[in-house]
Amino acid sequence: MITEWLSPVIGWMSPAWQYLVVHVLLTLVIMMPIIVSVAYLTLAERKVIGYMHVRIGPNRVGPRGLFQPFADVFKLMFKEVITPTVANKFIFYLAPILILVAALVAWAVIPFDDGWVLADINAGLLYVLAIGAAGVYGVILAGWASNSKYALLGGMRSAAHKVAYELAMGFALVGVLMASGSLNLSEIVRGQEGSILHWYWLPLLPMFVVYFVSGVAETNRAPFDISEGESEIVAGFHVEYSGMAFALFMLAEYASMILISALAAVMFLGGWLSPFQGTFLEPVFAFVPGIVWFLVKISFLLFVFIWFRATFPRFRYDQIMRLGWKVFIPVTILWIAVEGVFHYFQVGPWF
Repeated sequence: MITEWLSPVIGWMSPAWQYLVVHVLLTLVIMMPIIVSVAYLTLAERKVIGYMHVRIGPNRVGPRGLFQPFADVFKLMFKEVITPTVANKFIFYLAPILILVAALVAWAVIPFDDGWVLADINAGLLYVLAIGAAGVYGVILAGWASNSKYALLGGMRSAAHKVAYELAMGFALVGVLMASGSLNLSEIVRGQEGSILHWYWLPLLPMFVVYFVSGVAETNRAPFDISEGESEIVAGFHVEYSGMAFALFMLAEYASMILISALAAVMFLGGWLSPFQGTFLEPVFAFVPGIVWFLVKISFLLFVFIWFRATFPRFRYDQIMRLGWKVFIPVTILWIAVEGVFHYFQVGPWF
């Protein structure tokens, strides 16, 4: 479709160049809204937490504080970037880029609507798992390259808890694979057609809870933000970073929040499917595009991210590791066995 629209402009190019131009434009169409969303997610977080704590939140820059993200960006752009003298400079600057890239490239396989996906590959679920694991390397490299004991300790703590919760997330996704019979994210959404009771959140409720809470831990969000335990290790693996180098870590954190919410919506909440499908309200809401339902689900899950931060105190390190290794992983393995029983007896409408 995009190629047909652009044919008057790129028709003179060779097929290879046309393919390249189209996919670069599609990548920009996906990336630019995500980057803007990350900026305004920071404002939404401060506003929502402010209201929950009976405060106003940012309200000085622009009408009702709407230009606050731009003020934050300009501040970070003009702050001095200080590089530790004894740091490994190449790896020091590579680490935040690696974390940010891992948070962005996974969007290539996310279906926004039926047929609206950049790369509709059959191994989309494996691709997401592989890319998600790459972010751990950025954390370890940032801690090591700083040549600081505080940063190294923060990097090791963060890597240990990311590995624990990635295992739980991986087992949760095995449950989705068993229910859908496909690694293609679009096929996973289509397997949930019927009604809101056909979505995988119902038969895979423990998996859904484990996946989402593990996603909160994976993105270093409160109450799992032990990598930034100010009272214990100053600021964790990014203690030596400043200016735009530090901003890349924050950008990656919020981009990961949006990604985890999108994946949870695709795998457990029906993706682009309407919640009124199969009910008497389906004709009333038939005009609403699938991408709108998808964005509504992402927005709700992001609100839960913020709600967690405003509600729970930070856990101790041993509590976080115990939850990951001794609770979440056994629960997911047990529910995989239960799901196998569901499959054997053809428990409908999911199996």
